Amino acid sequence: MQIKIHHLWAWVTHLLQDALRVYLTLLKILIPALLIVKALELLGVIGWLGTVLAPLMSILGLPEQLGVVWAAALFTNLYTAIAVFLQVAGDMHLSVEQVTVLGALMLVGHSIPVEGAVAKCAGVPWWATLVLRVGGALLLAWLLHCFYSYFGLLQAPVALVWQPSLSTAPTLSSWAIAQLETLALIFVIILALIVLLKLLKKLGLERWIHLGLLPLLKLLGIGRSAANVTVIGFTLGLSYGAGLLIRDVQNGVLSKRDSTLALCFLGLCHSVIEDTLLILMLGADIAGILWARLLFAVIVTAMIARWPGLIARLDERKRQQTP
Repeated sequence: MQIKIHHLWAWVTHLLQDALRVYLTLLKILIPALLIVKALELLGVIGWLGTVLAPLMSILGLPEQLGVVWAAALFTNLYTAIAVFLQVAGDMHLSVEQVTVLGALMLVGHSIPVEGAVAKCAGVPWWATLVLRVGGALLLAWLLHCFYSYFGLLQAPVALVWQPSLSTAPTLSSWAIAQLETLALIFVIILALIVLLKLLKKLGLERWIHLGLLPLLKLLGIGRSAANVTVIGFTLGLSYGAGLLIRDVQNGVLSKRDSTLALCFLGLCHSVIEDTLLILMLGADIAGILWARLLFAVIVTAMIARWPGLIARLDERKRQQTP
């Protein structure tokens, strides 16, 4: 009995150490990024960027005033962007197509300072994140706009499925408390994910997950060892997937090629449950914000995987930038 308790305690201790190691790695990235984002927000950078982005909105068939909405998404997160959208678009008569195009733009291009910092630590340089996330968002949104406009689809007026209550601007103290709560929740989720992965491996279910994902991973050019982190990032979010990915790279489980390709895919399509539901509740079409985004991510990642020497050049630039 004593031996069993000893083994159980050793197993729990190992899990906590593993989770804490991943968590501390993420904290070193997330805390500076969150502080920088808040400083930029207080300095009015989001409003300035919205003015810069305004001319691009007309190319996508959107009112120029919505530029500030994407600026808010790029610098902060989808929740802030949705609050800005509800304030800016209150008197606008938008179509389902326009909300879907804006939703695709926000889903691919959001939280760049935070998620870009996480991606950089995992092996993808800043310039690649900007090209992939910002350029990818514009390209996907433009393709959707062209498709819907050409075939005359989704031209009906949009009806909001859900509208959150808009409170006054949060104080610095309430913002700090909210961030601390989020960071604490991240540790709980990381611990739960590590426990789940251990159980899946123990029960032999991990192998079946890998086999089921093998055709998709092969298409993306990603090895089977990246299956778990890809699924986690795809369903829950880039920070969780990248956090575990950093651990696997450090432990030698993942190659640099697999980690880079997994991050490219997750940069374009992650957190499909929560993020998709948020945009869906604004009245967007699910085919555009989910299936089109997934297809776009698969095609782009597959092209990157087959681009001669591109992954090697990414790794070489990272080595040159590392002091």
